[in-house]
Amino acid sequence: MHILLVASAFNSLTQRVFAELRDRGHTVAAEPVRGDASLREAVRRHAPELVIAPMLKTAIPEDVWSAHTCLIVHPGPPGDRGPSSLDWALQEGAGWWGVTVLQAVAEMDAGPVWASAPFPVPASGKSDVYRGEASDAALEAVLQAVERFASGTYTPRPQDATEHGLRPYLHQDLRRIDWSSEPTEIVLRKLRAADSHPGVLDAFLGGEWYLHGGHPEDRLVGRPGQVLATRCGAICRATVDGAVWIPQLRAKRRPGGEKTFKLPAVQALGDRLRDVPELTAELWKPSRHRTWADIRYDERASVGFLRFSFPGGATSTDHCRRLLAAYRLACSRPTDVVVLGATRDFFSNGIHLGVIEAAADPAQESWANIQAMDDLVEAVLTTTDRLVVSALGGNAAAGGAMLALAADEVWCRAGTVLNPHYRLMGLHGSEYWTYTLPRRVGAREAERLTREALPVSAASALRTGLVDRVVACGPEEFFGEVTRLAAGLATSARLHARITEKKAVREREEAAKPLRAYRAEELERMRLTFFDAAAPYHALRSAFVRKEQATRTPEYLPDEAEQRSVSEL
Repeated sequence: MHILLVASAFNSLTQRVFAELRDRGHTVAAEPVRGDASLREAVRRHAPELVIAPMLKTAIPEDVWSAHTCLIVHPGPPGDRGPSSLDWALQEGAGWWGVTVLQAVAEMDAGPVWASAPFPVPASGKSDVYRGEASDAALEAVLQAVERFASGTYTPRPQDATEHGLRPYLHQDLRRIDWSSEPTEIVLRKLRAADSHPGVLDAFLGGEWYLHGGHPEDRLVGRPGQVLATRCGAICRATVDGAVWIPQLRAKRRPGGEKTFKLPAVQALGDRLRDVPELTAELWKPSRHRTWADIRYDERASVGFLRFSFPGGATSTDHCRRLLAAYRLACSRPTDVVVLGATRDFFSNGIHLGVIEAAADPAQESWANIQAMDDLVEAVLTTTDRLVVSALGGNAAAGGAMLALAADEVWCRAGTVLNPHYRLMGLHGSEYWTYTLPRRVGAREAERLTREALPVSAASALRTGLVDRVVACGPEEFFGEVTRLAAGLATSARLHARITEKKAVREREEAAKPLRAYRAEELERMRLTFFDAAAPYHALRSAFVRKEQATRTPEYLPDEAEQRSVSEL
């Protein structure tokens, strides 16, 4: 079937639906739409058998939905309506929520239901839930709806709006935190319901900021609303019964000013924090109280687990340097296996474009960030006394995907989407990808992946050798499954033989072409881009961090004819 995806952005869910439908033999085109005219033009040009909107902020015009079956993916259970569905669920502490695939009609979110799927709501931020449990439910419902549509015999059922009904947009006045009276749990709900977008607007330390992200702290105390401490770029603010860690802030946009973007909270606040103490991150030795750190290490038998989680998967120079120090600690321990990755959500998306954009010299910060990423990847590649596993509980892209490939084995959750390319940001890329990617998938496939710049599903990554194992489980179960699998790897009969073989292979390949040669070749291309003010990278970076809308279909999204030719490769 030829399916057209229309979306306000080629976001994580749209990418997953795109990749998974292609895996199942459908030809899929994707179009970012900005209003009725662009949507009509997309439908006219592609003449699809079915239109699906995984994430669309505008209504589909009547002349389109009356002529084509248009399915809307709504992040709420049947009967729920409104633009802030998942936000409300998180802010109100729902234990279960759902995703509905409904047909577009005149009234928003009111069309008949083609499929739906429930999902449990964890104590995580909205973007994490959206990429995890909600994404799993959405894919299940979309695949069922497509199958039902293809059968030609299914009649969608009308919605019953009595259970949930229409709820309004969750404005800032409904998100606002009352620091003087609201307990930590309520504060966390509000922060989690707005963590990636739009944030919670608040005024403190002489400015107005959108707060992004929230994690509990029950040992530090102070005057409600007071900034008590900093740690690894985050700030800790007191509540009436504890405190919360807030990793990122976004300055409120001034009238007539440029769009603002998220930054590590400490960087955003600058010298306003001169009297606030910096607390050391607790890397090892599990704490008995609730607190936050973005890098943690622990051990179970002969397996070391180096867990890291950076907002949005963006990995700054500081993140890289601290993660490298933690990795060196992990490699100093008497273990046979080291597992890298977050408990859930993003593995890494490579260099931190926001920190780079905010730097006094973006070119120099870009250079520092890519060098730090390379140092980290090199450390993994040159570890020859144990096995290293990259465990991807969520998505990975660009240099973050290449960091994962530096390990001996790559395991990913079934819902993971990989973007192993750099072209969309106008970059050649580094992180030793010219060594690791062809080594895994072959030169031809590596060239295709980096040229097409399309998202890759977990199943497709397994087929091509990009990953070694796909773990079929929910986001909350992933770390437990990885722990079990890692224990099996550490006790396998061939473990020490594999480590010996690994060391011999590294020595042979180093003799054939040293790692430093790959790095020098890659960095020369990157240096030319970073320090060329006219290079597209700079404008693309600025547009990305400020979430400026696309005005045309990206050239990397294939139409039906292109997909047929690609499938022959």
